Amino acid sequence: MAGTFSQVYIQVVFAVKGRQNLISVEWKDTLYKYIAGIINGKGQKTIIVNGAQDHIHAFISLRPSMAISDLVRDIKNNSTNFVNENKLVCGKFSWQEGYGAFSYSNSHIQAVYEYILKQEEHHRTKTFREEYLDFLRKYEIVYDEKYLFDWLE
Repeated sequence: MAGTFSQVYIQVVFAVKGRQNLISVEWKDTLYKYIAGIINGKGQKTIIVNGAQDHIHAFISLRPSMAISDLVRDIKNNSTNFVNENKLVCGKFSWQEGYGAFSYSNSHIQAVYEYILKQEEHHRTKTFREEYLDFLRKYEIVYDEKYLFDWLE
């Protein structure tokens, strides 16, 4: 009997609703571990989860049986509930609609890992908007500005 073999690496990027700086230094690592637990619990492999105060990057080894959209939906729903149930922010926390998903080959794993690991350092010189638009250009993704995240200026 033939098996299914795949090697799919995806970086998923999504933002806090309204692009608010709500992900606090005090609990960000707990949130990242929680998101990694969601990914692993869905039978996928977390390579790294990190981000900044207003957005998240998750680098995932994705099995072909899992749709990216289903995984991102579950990550967002479950992590929203986690933040709200633990009262980690004043008021209600949620993620913006939409996300970016970018694929990589095996030879890029270390570079993508390092890039995500150094998010706070990276965002000292580049805004999330600049970073996200760079991804869209690099991957030649056609987009309409009105369907991008709500940007804080």
